[in-house]
Amino acid sequence: MANEFNLNESIRGIWDKMASWLDSIILNLPNFLLAAVIFVIFIFIAKYAAQLADKLLKRKGSQDSIRQITTKVVKVLIILLGFFIALSLLNLDTVLTSVLAGAGVVGLAIGLALQGTLSNTFSGVILSFLPELQIGDWVETNGYAGEVIEINLRNIVVKESDNNYVMIPNSKIVEEPFKNYTRTARSRVFVNCGVGYSSDLEFVQKLTIETMQSLFPQRGNEEVEFMYGEFGDSSINFVVRFWTDVTRNRDILVAKNKAIIAIKKAYDKNGINIPFPIRTIDFTNKLSINEPSKEE
Repeated sequence: MANEFNLNESIRGIWDKMASWLDSIILNLPNFLLAAVIFVIFIFIAKYAAQLADKLLKRKGSQDSIRQITTKVVKVLIILLGFFIALSLLNLDTVLTSVLAGAGVVGLAIGLALQGTLSNTFSGVILSFLPELQIGDWVETNGYAGEVIEINLRNIVVKESDNNYVMIPNSKIVEEPFKNYTRTARSRVFVNCGVGYSSDLEFVQKLTIETMQSLFPQRGNEEVEFMYGEFGDSSINFVVRFWTDVTRNRDILVAKNKAIIAIKKAYDKNGINIPFPIRTIDFTNKLSINEPSKEE
């Protein structure tokens, strides 16, 4: 009888507990429905707010990487706001506190485990808003040179001149220096050459400057500069520097190609020699072992 009494008491306790849960659910059903509706509304708000932010950034001409990151951040923040409001409507303040505390602990653990990944993520955010580096720019960094095709939260994608793609971690870009050819519309190009020792050096200088000025018109304070640098083994070497439109490395190669052709034609027309590397043997020593010795 005692066992039956205990069993009945247990069953009665379970039913009472379930009844209290059912009463609680019925009483809080409006709050559940309201919280669900609020959360769904915030999801739609996040979607349209992200689209609005994307359109506004497009009108301002912001690059794709900035628009992508901004829309994602806007969407996540609005959804999180709706989640917390929904919890507050359910009077789950303790649950909310536990969620925040748990998120902090989990975030710390993930941060320690993924230090490299998080470093690239934060570096990606920095690069996305950095005006000195944008999609379409021609850059040279970490031993690679090419056009920036994509900037994401992990790496930048560079398309090299041989049509191969290189993915460089964002942290490498932030920590290492890089050269951006596209940020400046014009750059100075250097061409090295040499003329024979018998050349009229002043005439060579004048002719070279005039040739470069006619081929590459200089603007404002720009000018063609010509400087002799050294007495070489077979020539007197010089460097000529001039300004031209350069937005990528190929533009420099094209400018050098045009300059070299023009200089060679001008020198050929005026009889100026660009000597090959040669070695001259001087036989002016008058001492000869074939001369008979003089007897005293």
